[in-house]
Amino acid sequence: MSKLEGNERWKSKMLLTEHQEQYDDRKTIKKTGQPTPDELTMIRDYVLLPHMMTIVQKSIDDIGRSPNTLKRLYSATAQVILNRLSKDSLDLRRELSRRNIRIMSDEQVDLIVYHRFICRGYEDRLGIVREVMRAEINVRLARYIVEIGELIQGNPQKDDRKSTV
Repeated sequence: MSKLEGNERWKSKMLLTEHQEQYDDRKTIKKTGQPTPDELTMIRDYVLLPHMMTIVQKSIDDIGRSPNTLKRLYSATAQVILNRLSKDSLDLRRELSRRNIRIMSDEQVDLIVYHRFICRGYEDRLGIVREVMRAEINVRLARYIVEIGELIQGNPQKDDRKSTV
């Protein structure tokens, strides 16, 4: 018989169900190592950023070969975007490493690109449809372009953009 069994005060202690659910969710995530929704977003960003960098680099190369008189401006702007993408990619890589998440090779089946990842011992794969990937890249590049446009115009907003980290 423990000291608490005879104590009637312990019978009245209650735990709200929402708190119990939060505790159970936290415990199962730690046990299984499954990624949180934020971590899945980070994994998706990690997959998208190299594609975005390739697109911007191709644009820089194309601009360099064009006879356009403003090609220096376009090239410099694209280079700033490429530098930001590189910085975001490096920050994201560091954060994933800090959280013990590794992303492995990719494979394409039909129109879906799969990336294997290991998150604290939990192994799974993330699949992204190519069309969704293309649309997401366009949206993200548009955000970067708007930011650079605001800087050029002299209207820098507070850094309100959603961080990838």
